[in-house]
Amino acid sequence: MSVPDNLRYTKDHEWIRVDSSTGRVGITQFAADQLGDIVYVDLPAVGIEVKQFDVIASIESVKAVSDIYAPVSGKVTVVNATVVSKPEIVNSDPFGAGWMFEIALSNPSESAALLSPADYESHARSHS
Repeated sequence: MSVPDNLRYTKDHEWIRVDSSTGRVGITQFAADQLGDIVYVDLPAVGIEVKQFDVIASIESVKAVSDIYAPVSGKVTVVNATVVSKPEIVNSDPFGAGWMFEIALSNPSESAALLSPADYESHARSHS
């Protein structure tokens, strides 16, 4: 299982890479593998404001539809149009080209409270 060490994680299998006051968000390889072939991604509108752990998007696979939660509070600044037109990229590159959106953090300390890579790996293994 791939768990990059430069990210923070939620128990719901989202990741965030924080750079100053902005975070890039996606789902983990574990989540992508569990979902199977991803066929549709519904991303949030740019400018929407969310609170930590609000439902912000959804992802559909041949198996199920799943919610994506905001790992932090803030305002969506960018969405990745590539995952809308080519949702399968989330399966092949969830930590790279398959990212979902970027968010301007309104409370940067929230990201520090998310799971570390080691904690996420342990969490994911206990749910596989």
